[in-house]
Amino acid sequence: MEVKIKHFNLLFKHKFTISKGSKTHQSIIIVELDHFGVKGYGEAPMISYYNITVEKMLEDMEKKKSFLEKFAFSDPERYWHYLHHLFPDNSFLVCALDMAGWDLYGKIKRKQLHELWGLDIEKAPVTDFTIGIDTIENMVAKMKEQPWPIYKIKVGVENDMEMVAELRKHTDAVFRVDANAGWSLEQALEKIPVLKKLGVELLEQPLAKQDWEGMKTLYTVSAIPLIADESCVSEADVKKCHKHFHGINIKLTKCGGITPARRMITKARELQMDIMIGCMNESSVGTAAIAQLAPLVDYVDMDGPLLLAEDIARGVGFDFGKIIYTASPGLGLEIEPL
Repeated sequence: MEVKIKHFNLLFKHKFTISKGSKTHQSIIIVELDHFGVKGYGEAPMISYYNITVEKMLEDMEKKKSFLEKFAFSDPERYWHYLHHLFPDNSFLVCALDMAGWDLYGKIKRKQLHELWGLDIEKAPVTDFTIGIDTIENMVAKMKEQPWPIYKIKVGVENDMEMVAELRKHTDAVFRVDANAGWSLEQALEKIPVLKKLGVELLEQPLAKQDWEGMKTLYTVSAIPLIADESCVSEADVKKCHKHFHGINIKLTKCGGITPARRMITKARELQMDIMIGCMNESSVGTAAIAQLAPLVDYVDMDGPLLLAEDIARGVGFDFGKIIYTASPGLGLEIEPL
């Protein structure tokens, strides 16, 4: 196995702002696995508030590259367990390599992953489109620029209910709201009834990720389903979120890839929780991986390529939110070798 890694810094169409801060570019790493001439690709973005930098991913890869290249690849799940022990403190890098392992496996089998898993892509939910925090005028303009059936609106600032109310005046599309842990319990109790009146479908991560007591209170009274994001990082968090949230948002980068995400989906179903798969502004590489799992979940947030002005691959497309799959095996990508 030959392993390569490359860093890209992709420009957003518009400055992207959430309650934690703003950015104009999305920094990512792409990995390439070459197994007897068959190449698999995976991605991990750099997210500042998780403290795993591109430099850390590059450094860890370089230190353990010889171990990766000596591994006798046969199936992705066995590969993930090897990666998990090789990089115990770097789920982002594990995600990229796991994703590439699955892409490679699908190409060897000459099928897309959803076909190997026996999934019906007609059951894949429509993806939302994210409206980042901005002036109300700019948020309305962004929404009009991208007509869409479902919008995910970032909140967590002082005038956020005014923002949602103004956006509602311009569309009857489904609204989802994401506070990114930006509210106190008191603020959430005050704002949730307002969101209900504005026809909001669900609310992501209203409180700080460790405020389990606050979430327990909110869970019992909320008129809107509450979805865990920052509170649900890895497999162990699924059970913790039960009876504190109505559902979970699985991020491949945070949990360590496709392999653990599938187990998280199984566990959440056992607990009768709603499931979203979300993105972290990945390019078409990471987005194509999300698409393979989409038929298994209730909601998808995979608009990374729509928010970026630059991309490094061709993968899934979108028809007014509906996921359009390619005919290529593995993740379904067209990409130039690294």
